[in-house]
Amino acid sequence: MNANSMSRLLGASLLGLGLCAVALAADSMPMRKSIDLPSSNRVFPGDSAGAKAANSYCLMCHSYGMVATQPTLTKAAWLVEVRKMKGAFKAPIPADQVQVIADYIAQLKGAH
Repeated sequence: MNANSMSRLLGASLLGLGLCAVALAADSMPMRKSIDLPSSNRVFPGDSAGAKAANSYCLMCHSYGMVATQPTLTKAAWLVEVRKMKGAFKAPIPADQVQVIADYIAQLKGAH
């Protein structure tokens, strides 16, 4: 093999390595995803602390209608649900508003 052939072989090898590096880099780039959040003009009724908290924090991700059509649950079960939204789903609900929201929704959708 002469020097010219070796030079072409080395160039092709380097080009191949470069293309592999580009492909690997593209695979490691995060994919863009989008979600559609609910759109509604309905709000939780009332002007209590619970209604204000539910309107401030629940409507970020849920429509009023979605919450209103949930099954009837006990106050303790609603507390579990609101804690799950804060903990598992990272809803930005202040800790002091978790019980307030749970009590309010239990009043609306709770087992009496």
